[in-house]
Amino acid sequence: MTERTEKPYDDIPGTFVFDADRSREGYHLNMFCISLRLADNRATFGADEGAYLDRYPMTPAQRQAVLDRDWMELLRLGGNIYYTSKLAANDGITFQELAAKMTGVPNEEYRDMMLQGGRPIEGNRYKSEWEKT
Repeated sequence: MTERTEKPYDDIPGTFVFDADRSREGYHLNMFCISLRLADNRATFGADEGAYLDRYPMTPAQRQAVLDRDWMELLRLGGNIYYTSKLAANDGITFQELAAKMTGVPNEEYRDMMLQGGRPIEGNRYKSEWEKT
């Protein structure tokens, strides 16, 4: 696998843009996640997660992120949020709860923040802004 080249949008804090590089990197991870849309696959995965994951030639880091349910790491390693949300749904986690987990705030706080228009943009545009403060 080739190393991902740096992109101008890599400076957006807390964001992993799902671009062509991440799509290629996360192909098998995303195919695993989307497989969970079928009840038979969810049952098989639930019975033995490791054995089910053996069907997909993911990297060791991707496999561990699935087992750990490390949601942000899944995105960093090429997971598409709409695909990885299938894994969350399998665990009984709603999309709103998943977003709250990814932002590191309690679900109710996340909900209230979104109802008030989301995170303030100041200080959240670029990581380089953090270095100046």
